[in-house]
Amino acid sequence: MTDFSSSLSISASGLKAQTARLKHLSENIANVDTPGYRRKTVSFRQMQEAGQVELGRVRTDQSPLTSIYDPSHPLADPSGRYDGSNVSLLIEIADAREAQRSYEANLKMFDQARQMSSSLLDLLRR
Repeated sequence: MTDFSSSLSISASGLKAQTARLKHLSENIANVDTPGYRRKTVSFRQMQEAGQVELGRVRTDQSPLTSIYDPSHPLADPSGRYDGSNVSLLIEIADAREAQRSYEANLKMFDQARQMSSSLLDLLRR
């Protein structure tokens, strides 16, 4: 029975990690037009228990900010330029799709382990 519970905890940790990843991706997408916003990136690390993962450090992407020409913008310098964000909507959507698929895979694994343990209990009751 411990194999079932460990597989449930492994997939649950994956669900939590992908949920946190999607949270940061949605923040990036929401701030795509925010001047001076730097994209957040996340990493995962293995926990003490074998196979489980958790969210690692959240870092800001240090790639250069886009320079936008708009002399009427309140943040524009004397040359009419200001710093935009370094968020690429295409990259964020691709990362979100990957996180969604990873989440779905962990959810499927969780459901399969739950169904197998339920079937085993039904067999043992007979």
